[in-house]
Amino acid sequence: MSVIKEFGDFQTPKALADEVVELLNQLIPAPDHIIEPTAGLGTFLQAAHQKWGDNSTYQGYEINPEYVKRAADTLATANISISLGDFFAIDWKETLAHTAHRKVLLLGNPPWVNNSTLGGLNSDNLPIKSNFQGLRGLDAMTGKSNFDISEWMLIRLLEVLPDNGAMAMLCKTATARKVLRHFWKNDQGWKDCRILRIDAKAAFDVSVDACLFFVAGGRSKTKMASIYESLEISTLSGKFGLIDGELVSDVDSYHELKHLDGGSSHIWRSGLKHDASKIMELTPENGNYRNGLGEIVSIEPDFVYPLLKSSDLGNGRITPRRAVIVTQTTSSDPTSRIKEIAPKTWKYLCDNAEQMDARRSSIYKNRPRFAMFGIGPYSFARWKVAISGLYKSFEFTVLPPVGDKPVMVDDTCYSIPCHSEAHANILRHILSSDISVRFLKSLVFTDSKRPITVDILRRISIVSVAKQLGCLDELKKQEIYAFSKEAGDTYQLNLVMGAKTEYKTPRIKRRQ
Repeated sequence: MSVIKEFGDFQTPKALADEVVELLNQLIPAPDHIIEPTAGLGTFLQAAHQKWGDNSTYQGYEINPEYVKRAADTLATANISISLGDFFAIDWKETLAHTAHRKVLLLGNPPWVNNSTLGGLNSDNLPIKSNFQGLRGLDAMTGKSNFDISEWMLIRLLEVLPDNGAMAMLCKTATARKVLRHFWKNDQGWKDCRILRIDAKAAFDVSVDACLFFVAGGRSKTKMASIYESLEISTLSGKFGLIDGELVSDVDSYHELKHLDGGSSHIWRSGLKHDASKIMELTPENGNYRNGLGEIVSIEPDFVYPLLKSSDLGNGRITPRRAVIVTQTTSSDPTSRIKEIAPKTWKYLCDNAEQMDARRSSIYKNRPRFAMFGIGPYSFARWKVAISGLYKSFEFTVLPPVGDKPVMVDDTCYSIPCHSEAHANILRHILSSDISVRFLKSLVFTDSKRPITVDILRRISIVSVAKQLGCLDELKKQEIYAFSKEAGDTYQLNLVMGAKTEYKTPRIKRRQ
């Protein structure tokens, strides 16, 4: 097993360590005791000693015995000590208790690898497994339950950080936010919280948004952190924080547009999830299809629908180049009906059953064979307003039907089903307006893997925006919701497509 992979090892370049220490000398001049919890080769201890000299003491802990030996040879000085130690086995509360009357600085670069990666490598370099984030339901079963090891480490260190202490750690920017959110959600904070961006590509040759995460000043009820574009104090660019239980990326802009944060009666839906793109997604070719394995596929058109992916929406493409097999109208529907309606499609699925049955996500357990997720009557709306969740732009797109079929989107996209072109156009006009986009930008962290989420989209009150734009009457004219209450405005509307359902599921005739 690779040592680098097992230990999440990104050794800090000396130049970056020097730059960090130079900054810290402005924020907390001459700390009494510096601890590097995951010391590696001791680069930070070396940089700190060069800055603060023998007036401070230095202690490092490292799990890799080879690194301990090399660091000890490099840092041969009386007041620098590097001990062999497993972060997860050290009693940090007891360790920091000995520094209660000293100005202590926790400094370093903990592992950037996540728990699932280490688990896949059968590594023992893991914390005791627990759902420490308190996730429920699907969040606990899917990607949201995955976390960087550094997230767990930083939480443990901050739990025992003395009031006269400070912490400065290199980590992913998203990890720093998650750590702060954890404490802010539990009504804990610090007087001085800062996120100072670094160039991870230049320093570690990785394409990820990273930062120096700095916390000091003792405990506070303040739930806000300052953001800097570099390791220069002069590059302050804004503040993010926790407001009414939710993170916002731009505190000042959010306060200006907070009146739009009323939640929406408009239901945003995520797209299709099937976890078998090479089988389920097809490219039209000479009257047939080609799948992701390069095979020509000849099947009936009954269960095949045009498909747009995040890359299409993010790049302004609304003419589908792909198609997708849609096996259900809801995720609990039996799929056996395909055998009778479209026998060639059923045979194709059965021929590829090994890959379909091997899908690892637990959401498919106890579901019909070849089941999908993110499918419902709303998926078959002939018109939609959609947006990619993976791009930093806020491009809302009207999706018209192709031929007689609605366009599907994948699970990295979100959409509102619409009953007509006029309905879709008025929603796009509202969502694409300047005030709507500015409000969404105040919530979105663009460095996230998926900047735009359904939880964020649900927060914008479309009615409130429409009222401010002066187009509420037109929205009311086009709306299909029976009852809506937003921003203090209540109105009754007529359903256009069925009693208690948003859309009627299309009927598929049995093939003779």
